[in-house]
Amino acid sequence: MGTVHVHVAPTLDDLIRATAERFVALAEAAIRERGAFTVALAGGSTPRPLYERLATSPWKERADWTKVHLFWGDERAVPPDHPDSNYRLVVETLLAGIGLPVENVHRVEAERPPEKAAERYEQVLQDHFRLPPGHWPRFDLILLGLGADGHTASLFPHTPALWEHRRLVVAPFVPKLRSHRITLTVPTINHARQILFLVSGEAKAETVARVVQGTYAPDEYPAQLIHPRDGELWWMLDAGAAKALQTSGGQVASTSAGSTTPAGPRST
Repeated sequence: MGTVHVHVAPTLDDLIRATAERFVALAEAAIRERGAFTVALAGGSTPRPLYERLATSPWKERADWTKVHLFWGDERAVPPDHPDSNYRLVVETLLAGIGLPVENVHRVEAERPPEKAAERYEQVLQDHFRLPPGHWPRFDLILLGLGADGHTASLFPHTPALWEHRRLVVAPFVPKLRSHRITLTVPTINHARQILFLVSGEAKAETVARVVQGTYAPDEYPAQLIHPRDGELWWMLDAGAAKALQTSGGQVASTSAGSTTPAGPRST
């Protein structure tokens, strides 16, 4: 089982800065060691300032973007120019500022029927990672968010997608949203070298505590299913999101430089 860390930054700006630093450091290391950096990005509002930060100096000069390959952890079933598109978010905030080669952008073709989009994206992964049958991609980094209901990517509570162990990508119908999503499956995510949850705000504090330190109940809190097989899992939090976390010394402390502590034990 991989290693789990919790990093707490005092403010959202500090959190974004620390996450940008971790992103480019991982990119530099992957390119140096393996010649490329493969990352699956998250959608939603929380990553927006991270992508904007990465597209500015000095961050954009740190990474050799010609060797960075962008994928997506999940996507809404909408065309790429739709306001809800996770791809469009990245185009507007990151791609416009870094000059990434078009062939390095591997989007979900979510304008297709959802199941067809999932099948197509699974083929994209198999081709890029040159996967033999029955093997899983090995992303250098998968960036995830966390919903107040405990979902991550598009793995929602009490949905069959949580227990898919053969497919790389699926297209679940999410009743509460009355729509389909296209998402990487749990084992696809858990084979990554690094998995990073980026969470901010007190509104997510109780959910963070339940996922990280609460009783194991993944049907209720799907993010509990995310634990890399032999990589590292990082919870990157601001003080608000970490407010309900406990350590052996009491509440997780934050400092001007942020704090990093092991995640507390979870009862099963």
